[in-house]
Amino acid sequence: MTFLEGIKKAGVVGAGGAGFPTHIKLDTQAKTLIINGIECEPLLKTDKFLIRRFSEALIQGALIIGEHLKAQEIVIAIKEKNKTEIEQLQRCLKPGETSLKIHPVADFYPAGDEQMLVREVMAETVAPGKIPLSKGVVITNVATVLDIVHQQPVTHRIMTIGGEVNQPCLIKVPIGTDLQSCIEAAGGPKISDYHALTGGPMMGQLCPRSELSSTYVTKTMGGLILLPSHHPIIQHHHLSISHCLKRAASVCIQCRMCTDLCPRYLNGHPLHPHLVMRSVAFGKITMESSKSALLCCACGVCEHFACPMGLSPKMINESVKSTLMQGGVKWVNTEEDFQEVHPLRSYRKIPTDRLIQRLGLSIYETDVPETLQSLTPDKVVIPLKQHIGVLAKPVVENGERVVVGQLIASVGTDLGSEIHSSLDGTVKKVEKDYIMVERS
Repeated sequence: MTFLEGIKKAGVVGAGGAGFPTHIKLDTQAKTLIINGIECEPLLKTDKFLIRRFSEALIQGALIIGEHLKAQEIVIAIKEKNKTEIEQLQRCLKPGETSLKIHPVADFYPAGDEQMLVREVMAETVAPGKIPLSKGVVITNVATVLDIVHQQPVTHRIMTIGGEVNQPCLIKVPIGTDLQSCIEAAGGPKISDYHALTGGPMMGQLCPRSELSSTYVTKTMGGLILLPSHHPIIQHHHLSISHCLKRAASVCIQCRMCTDLCPRYLNGHPLHPHLVMRSVAFGKITMESSKSALLCCACGVCEHFACPMGLSPKMINESVKSTLMQGGVKWVNTEEDFQEVHPLRSYRKIPTDRLIQRLGLSIYETDVPETLQSLTPDKVVIPLKQHIGVLAKPVVENGERVVVGQLIASVGTDLGSEIHSSLDGTVKKVEKDYIMVERS
């Protein structure tokens, strides 16, 4: 079995992003491999824990992947403020190791965005609409590297459980565990009127309280944050696009702060959220004014930090972007699109501490216990699409006995990820988009 075949068989996907199949991503050669240990989303502690607990395995995995890619340089990028994690990595480096280096990065948001990371580590800019590989760079997440080096099917996820819970913690749970069980494992909610965010507060998805028992842990879920229902972040998620458009038309003050603080704009990309807002608000939408929405990475800086009026440029950008993509419109670079990095970029980086204050999350910014909790539920409901690509097709039947790590759904040769059982038990239900396994 080849290196890539082993990764595919284990069902490894990008654990820190959209779940792109890792065996496809690594089917290339690259000049530089960057291990992304930034974890720039506020309140999440998962990657820091993984670096502390599995630093030796992380370095081993980085070297293995780097050798496969024929990389000339291997870099572990980590926030410079994370002194304990940096020291732990340095202790695990073998004397005389020159092919791998640790690169401290300033504590700002979104430092972990792949295009920002290329800029910070290599002082190069990825062209608009391109990916880091266009610069000879492959970036992969800490959890993904560990999934590769462990050489076992991906059946569990380590997550941060935080916010309005009694015992914020790090927890290892089987994939397919319902989110309500995760909350109970963290001591239960402190309050009765709350909703949750899967992922971080900036880019995470809203999960209403009523849906927590029917929403399940996936390979890409790194955190679960509970917030009061009246919290501005939760209220923001309830806004409809029509409401956002009406607000933009009525109260946008044309200050262009959404553009001036946009990380992609500061990197030199021709992304101008204020122009998209202006054209949409006044009903003068043209291809010229709206196509830059295709470059938006949905980091949320514009609406959660920059806009003094509390408007939603990101949501409008995403709506415009979706419409353009459905129409088959793709970003095509012209010579004028290659701009220099903004001269004030270094002064406009948003410190994470300041962002947390602005978001109203300071009371939740606490250290979690070093002990990793574990949870074994009575049943799991395992989604068959936790990745970019096609739905995995079930290869088990109702009533069949399965064990942890057993293949239960496959994508064959199509783009996607293999799915494995995360419990020893019995298959109770097989549907086109999920498989339920009950513990026995």
